Amino acid sequence: MIILDNHMHLRRDGRYIDAVKEFKKAGGTHLILAHLPMVKKVIEERSYFNAYQETIKMAEEASNATGIKIFVTIGPYPADYLPLRKKFGREGAINIMKKGMEEAQALCQENKAIAIGEIGRPHFEVDEEAWDDSNEIMEYGMKLAKEAGIAIVLHTESMGREGFEEIAKMADKVGLERRKVVKHFSPPFVRKDENHGIFPSVLATKKAIEEALKKGTRFLMETDYIDDPLRPGAVLGLKTVPKRTKQLLDEEEAYKIHKENPESIYGICL
Repeated sequence: MIILDNHMHLRRDGRYIDAVKEFKKAGGTHLILAHLPMVKKVIEERSYFNAYQETIKMAEEASNATGIKIFVTIGPYPADYLPLRKKFGREGAINIMKKGMEEAQALCQENKAIAIGEIGRPHFEVDEEAWDDSNEIMEYGMKLAKEAGIAIVLHTESMGREGFEEIAKMADKVGLERRKVVKHFSPPFVRKDENHGIFPSVLATKKAIEEALKKGTRFLMETDYIDDPLRPGAVLGLKTVPKRTKQLLDEEEAYKIHKENPESIYGICL
């Protein structure tokens, strides 16, 4: 049985390869490693390129050490805008982050990564300028994803149905298919009237997955594991998706959620 965790992070100073081994031992088979913010490196180099390469390298090392297939998503983390603006000013921050979108698109086109993400808006309250600029940068990322025929993975504030509708309309504006927009850390918004065609990646708590399954199988499962030595097991441990899959999904549901859905969104083969 294929079991995929759609969104997680790794750190060299965290559990790193041991965490992936734990995922494998629990029955997991595939991971999507999301780029971990490295804003100090970005400030030093005024570029995301080498930071992305580090994430790609970590995926290769962890995959080689464990036999787990690890895909990568890369993009300028939304909260990076604030330290970048402080250092380089408003235009400088926008330019570096848009360039980061272009660097991510290029690496996706080279098949080093499968999507641009996590990108979007800060998940905490920010000033109006930061909000507007974040929307501009996000829309630019959507435009590049449309050009390349790839997906984006969104990090945003906690959103209700209205937020999903707003994002869907942004995607429409640049011609990006709504299903190619993955909402990371999503509530169990599985029905079209809830998600407006955006693809939900649901945090794999028992309650959320049970609720999602009542509505269908058009969703992905994630832990948003952050591999932080100071917050072990946060957001959810890497054993969670395999555990929840075996606990709550039948074979047909698992096939849809862990194989057909990600293959359709990302254009990958599992």
